[in-house]
Amino acid sequence: MPKKITPSATQGGKNEQSLVKKVWNMADVLSSAGVGFTDYITQLTYLLFLKMDSEKVEMIGVESALPKGCEWKDLLAVQMKGTDLVDKYNSILEKLSKQTGLIGTIFVDAQNKVNTPVYLSKLVSMVDDETWLLEGDLKGAIYENILEKNGQDKKSGAGQYFTPRPLIQAIVDCVQPKITESVCDPACGTGGFLLAAHDYMSAQTNEKAKLKKLNNELLCGNDNTSLVVTLASMNMYLHGIGVDSTPIHKADSLENAPEKLVDVVLANPPFGTRPAGSVDISAKRSDFYITTTNNQLNFLQHIMLLLKNGGRAGVVLPDNVLFDAAGEPLRKRLLKDFNLHTILRLPTGIFYANGVKTNVLFFEKGSETKETWFYDYRTGVKHTQATKPLKRSDLDDFVTCYTATKRKETWSEENPTGRWRKYDVKELLARDKTSLDITWIKDKDDIEDVTLADLLANIKDEAKEIAAHSEKLAKMLKGIDG
Repeated sequence: MPKKITPSATQGGKNEQSLVKKVWNMADVLSSAGVGFTDYITQLTYLLFLKMDSEKVEMIGVESALPKGCEWKDLLAVQMKGTDLVDKYNSILEKLSKQTGLIGTIFVDAQNKVNTPVYLSKLVSMVDDETWLLEGDLKGAIYENILEKNGQDKKSGAGQYFTPRPLIQAIVDCVQPKITESVCDPACGTGGFLLAAHDYMSAQTNEKAKLKKLNNELLCGNDNTSLVVTLASMNMYLHGIGVDSTPIHKADSLENAPEKLVDVVLANPPFGTRPAGSVDISAKRSDFYITTTNNQLNFLQHIMLLLKNGGRAGVVLPDNVLFDAAGEPLRKRLLKDFNLHTILRLPTGIFYANGVKTNVLFFEKGSETKETWFYDYRTGVKHTQATKPLKRSDLDDFVTCYTATKRKETWSEENPTGRWRKYDVKELLARDKTSLDITWIKDKDDIEDVTLADLLANIKDEAKEIAAHSEKLAKMLKGIDG
């Protein structure tokens, strides 16, 4: 007879922070053995799925979702047999990576990164010592906490996949997706936007049919990196989303025109140029408005095409989208064929990547822009990850201004430091290159208030980028000379 799922005495006395600490202590142990944080999180994800499948069998009495020979008990059977454990784990990953559905997505391109038997045994033991099929949202919250810590680790480079949750929450609170609407993130990272949208939408009803549809049909996320697809799929799974069929897909969103249009797009697409070896977008996307190699401009036009008529978007984009000459046709189209009603200007220091200047563009498809409201949360605003990270409350004023029944400027001739100001579309269209790069508040201190550590980190990052570009240029010149 299956066991009833109840929090054990151990679980009851163990809060989220202590379990996260235990998981992170193991990360430090494996780091000393040469296993990076991101590789560790990936292996932890694989093992967690196996362990939770086992707990469902024992506690609920359901059949295992895993093929024979790939269950948790099969791994434990060789736990104390040295290299046999590594061999068995490798064979399980290989078999599961070839599965379809949720399992195939979580184990996409799965590889073992902990090849030393003693360390793999320690990791298996840590997972086995805990009960992960916890009540409520605790397991999901723990996983999100782990992903955030991984995003903060500069060595891992995972910050590029992790959008700060306070910003995501503010964007969702503005866009307000409805329980009946489809929501897509075409560059989903670890799934933060989809989780926040799910929380917002699920609070609107208690109807089981609507909640089931939300969990299994209304959300969609793409990413073209196997590692990220694994993390996002597990993140959804642990929050009870996509238990039947994951909403996360391994796909390059830019390669093909949308097969299905959606009501809402929430996204923080990757910046910069497309990775070497990527498909030439200009050759495949005849539906695009303009031809460019600029990744963010391509994502912007993909999102514009992805929306249904009347659909809405909240998208994080870098400054150059507002003024780059190549993007002028897109800005004109946003103002003429879309309602680009709001732009939130963000400061540096809120993302885990240093020095990124971004904005959030809010627009609706199918109606022209009459006026665009700007909120300047940049001038005079200082944030750092170490000493003053962004909090959701920091954006309360913006959300209040955005959602007001009747919007009213806080800027005026008498109050030139007001952060909320509107511009008529005719004025915007008349600007040079249709630039939307607008600032009106005078900053008393143009020098950013950053710590010496932050400054050194910025210098190192910029030096690496310069070196990388120099190497590419040298190869190009060598080819020309040849």
